[in-house]
Amino acid sequence: MNVVVTKYDENWVKLFDEEAAKIREVLSDEIVDIHHIGSTAVPGLQAKPIIDIMPTVKDIERLDTYNTKMAEIGYEPLGENGIPGRRYFRKGGENRTHQIHTFQSDNDSEIERHIAVRDYLRSHKKDLLEYGKLKEQLASEFPKDIEGYCDGKDDFVKKLERKAVEWRQGNRG
Repeated sequence: MNVVVTKYDENWVKLFDEEAAKIREVLSDEIVDIHHIGSTAVPGLQAKPIIDIMPTVKDIERLDTYNTKMAEIGYEPLGENGIPGRRYFRKGGENRTHQIHTFQSDNDSEIERHIAVRDYLRSHKKDLLEYGKLKEQLASEFPKDIEGYCDGKDDFVKKLERKAVEWRQGNRG
């Protein structure tokens, strides 16, 4: 997979909205909520142009019965794909355009982690700029090595997640 990081594109919000409508229709009986997450959900942040979508559902086990319907709208079902309690779908194969990270609505830790990072970066320009710079550097260093790119940002992302979750919990007061 080629690793390409681009400047923020305001069109990403529209692309999320279009896919969210399709997903809501397919998962109509099961869906609780749907969130735009990841770097494409943070204005001003450089990103791989892949829209990250996080639906929450009533029962994660029942989601497996929707695999055929999800495939009909272009999504490849990949099961948990390394994260217990998640159902992961991707669109575009190796040239992904969208990815879906679905969790049961009571999986507070996973849902909180994704939303906290998004909201934290929206509110903390210094961290947003630092993360964007790191992603640009790694994409340049690993243009054809997604594992190298991901490994290179792993420590930064883990620290960012901890800071973001603490920040979000502190703001709930």
